[in-house]
Amino acid sequence: MRAAPLFLLALGASALEVPLVTFDGAAATTHKFSQLNDPVMGGKSSGSWSVESGNGTAYGAMKGEVVDVPSLKAPGFITAASNGKYPDASPVLSGGLRLRVRSPAAYKGWRVSFAAGTLAPEYACAGGGSIPLSRGCFKAHFDVPAGDDFTDVYVPFNKFSDKWSPSTGEQTTTCAQDPDVCPTAKALAGILRMQVWAEGVDGKVELDVERIDAVLAPGVQETGVLGTQPPKQYEMCSGAVQKGLLYGISGRTTPAGVNAPVDQTESLAEAVCCDKRAELVAEPRFLYEAPDVQLFTKLDASGVTTFYDSVCGVPLFRAPVGRSFADFQADTAAHGWPSFRPAEVVQENVVTDRVNKLVKSKCGTHLGTFDPDAQGDRWCIDLSCVAGQQQ
Repeated sequence: MRAAPLFLLALGASALEVPLVTFDGAAATTHKFSQLNDPVMGGKSSGSWSVESGNGTAYGAMKGEVVDVPSLKAPGFITAASNGKYPDASPVLSGGLRLRVRSPAAYKGWRVSFAAGTLAPEYACAGGGSIPLSRGCFKAHFDVPAGDDFTDVYVPFNKFSDKWSPSTGEQTTTCAQDPDVCPTAKALAGILRMQVWAEGVDGKVELDVERIDAVLAPGVQETGVLGTQPPKQYEMCSGAVQKGLLYGISGRTTPAGVNAPVDQTESLAEAVCCDKRAELVAEPRFLYEAPDVQLFTKLDASGVTTFYDSVCGVPLFRAPVGRSFADFQADTAAHGWPSFRPAEVVQENVVTDRVNKLVKSKCGTHLGTFDPDAQGDRWCIDLSCVAGQQQ
């Protein structure tokens, strides 16, 4: 067995993290950041970057103010960036960046970016794909709750795009719209620049950054809208849906596409897998092919993938078993949802009602339907419910 790189840390049975940015002197992750203020057409935004320490912790500190560019009458930006060779983050492609940060006041223009797959990181992170040969700088928005303590903020990789406006920082094409703008394993293996921004929103800004990690781990706050569990009277699951679901499912933070009267504050997984009101419906057909999911590009075509319960993390299905990867993919394409055959079912963890055709896990998570076809028994399963990490 090949040894794992030293910077890939095991946090538990299912959690991985790859440290990218620290300020503690570690050679692989300590880089010199430089401050850049909006240079466009007389921009007046200004800021500073320094490395500070307190309570035994070193951190980067950004302070300044974003104001309108006079000639554009629109907010500018301040940013701090560092070029260098960063650790290989490709093992956590299905995860995202975790920023340990704090800010004393609410500000709505925070963004983070990384450059990879480009020969000119500065140029890419100035152009955002809007000018020739400026692809390869992936940017996403994040929020920081106001407070005096450091907190973890999670930004899934499927929220990043390398097509965004250099004027506003807003994405012009999202990963959900076109997989071509999404980070890839190849990109994450070759990060050359890390950057934090205060952009597109006027105001005084202050951000302390203790560290940035690439993670595949539950239990961190995801940026943006967070799903809530179904009301107690409709809850079928044994607990909350995991944070950091695989295959891009964590990015589906609303129940869009679920044809049932569920609460709009629920995520797709919470609605489909846990809300009794949606027990007889499914996630959108062909969700596994959506630009932000692309399931089969994330599986090992030469091996067997284990799919885990999105709530309790027990193994439920292993595929392909007794057939080829191409056969598994074709079977799934023929029906529109991941489709498993008897040899691929972890029978001790899967409860199949052959009368009502409903399938759930031993933890109570609704998984999909039992739907035999001409080839025999078949389990037609919602990817949202089998995108968990092993517990």
